[in-house]
Amino acid sequence: MQKDNTTFILKLLLVIGLLVFPTMTFAQGPQIFTLKDFDLRGAVKSSLVITDYGKEEFEFNREGLLTKNITRYNDIDYDITYYKYSGGQLLERRDEIYREGEFDKQTSIAHFYEVDTTETKKVSEKIISYSGDALDIYEYSYDEDGNLIKIVRSSNEGLDETNIEYSSYKGETTITYFFNGVVLKSIRTSYKKNRKGIKNKIVLTKEFIEGVPNSAHEKIYDTEDKLISLKEFNYDEIKKSFVAHKSIKYSYDETGLLLKEVEKVEKSVNTKDYIYQFDGTEDSNWVKKIITPKNLFTSRSITYYEDEKIEVEE
Repeated sequence: MQKDNTTFILKLLLVIGLLVFPTMTFAQGPQIFTLKDFDLRGAVKSSLVITDYGKEEFEFNREGLLTKNITRYNDIDYDITYYKYSGGQLLERRDEIYREGEFDKQTSIAHFYEVDTTETKKVSEKIISYSGDALDIYEYSYDEDGNLIKIVRSSNEGLDETNIEYSSYKGETTITYFFNGVVLKSIRTSYKKNRKGIKNKIVLTKEFIEGVPNSAHEKIYDTEDKLISLKEFNYDEIKKSFVAHKSIKYSYDETGLLLKEVEKVEKSVNTKDYIYQFDGTEDSNWVKKIITPKNLFTSRSITYYEDEKIEVEE
């Protein structure tokens, strides 16, 4: 998973998207979530987050891997996702949906993963509904360097193939995704020194619809891989080029927590400041976040494993 280090809510929305629309997300291989994806440090066992749409409950194993997520919209409507691992490899993900207090077998889904390393690595994913219907089968193929190079999806509608190509030129690397032979997405990564002589990473992503340019965004990361700038573009058919329409600057404190977000859209400028309250433990996780000037609150309670510290996998 890419670590943007933006806001914690964005991370929550990503997880919820995977739970509610598991077959609609852009396939990039099995997703594994760790404590770092949720702004958590130390030997965290669970975290309960209060949001404007309900509650999010997260449970982690001693290796810092997410094992369970519950999204509660109210007392009778909630979703539960279970993650099962072996040796750090994801083996199962089960998405169980409950509505009006009843388990919904028709919309609940199970994902099963198998890894084959006989030659180069291959991962197969079978998606089956709890009612017993086989929905999709994905096969992810990797090269000798561990790069994902092909995704084949099998369904009742037939076969879809995504091929991923890698190229390098003058210090820049480009990853291009082709869906059934038509360009879908390109990601170009380069490095550039700023005015202070610090080398930042620049990632430019272009999105295409049926091979036609549609949108793009440029992300700039500092030396600690924190997102410090985001610029969004729309494709102008008349100019035949991408035109910027929004930019956001991010700044952080010495521990890596987001402090300020400055958004510019045309001539308007919006600033968000982030204020935190901490739990007082050695790991100093935040338990309340306030976003000004609208005074939006996010609170969470955290429990820890009592005996030993854990190391979070990257």
